[in-house]
Amino acid sequence: MRLGVNIDHVATIREARGTRYPDPIEAALLAESAGADGITAHIRIDRRHIKERDIRILKEVVKTYLNVEASLDSEIQSFLRDVKPHWVCLVPEREQEITTEGGLNLPKVVEEVEKVTDKLKCSGIMVTFFIEPEKKMVEMASKLGACAVELNTGKWSENPCAENYKKIEEAVQVGIAIGLEVHAGHGLNLQNVGAIAEIEEISELNIGHAIIARAIIVGMESAVAEMKERMLLL
Repeated sequence: MRLGVNIDHVATIREARGTRYPDPIEAALLAESAGADGITAHIRIDRRHIKERDIRILKEVVKTYLNVEASLDSEIQSFLRDVKPHWVCLVPEREQEITTEGGLNLPKVVEEVEKVTDKLKCSGIMVTFFIEPEKKMVEMASKLGACAVELNTGKWSENPCAENYKKIEEAVQVGIAIGLEVHAGHGLNLQNVGAIAEIEEISELNIGHAIIARAIIVGMESAVAEMKERMLLL
């Protein structure tokens, strides 16, 4: 199971003071040196943290793979087709939200998602949809051309009950059965990641806030290494 480290909140700290540091590029390189299997960054419409400059440099220096989370915004999508990260994960986005609040409501954006996906894939970019762990959403993602789905673990992270866990397990099995690669993420941390890591069919976990928060205390390399160890042990 791969670990994708989201470095957004390094840029959040940078933007809080309008400085050039801390640099998310440096954080990405440290994460890789500590065993991260990939680097994730979310370029938002309001550019509240990650900027175009960050994505361009990350594409040049990341030695593993670069996964960029992005909305369906036409300007951002055009930019990504030019830069060509290895993966683009399509996510919903609201201006007021603190972080992504849920998965794509695919039935409401079918035509737009299909067009964006086709253009990205024609540019040689693998496409993931961030969706809720629901059978209908997984099946629709496959029909719309997704190469993988990233299941939102946010609800389970907030309420780790058996019902929410079962939804994730079932959605994973649906995705695998129809030939999708299955990723997961949102709200995962050192305390809860083990339970999700036990679902062997999941190929990748994307974790950001918990790792960056821990890195403030122990350093980036130690924070990544701790998460990798917890994923492997539990």
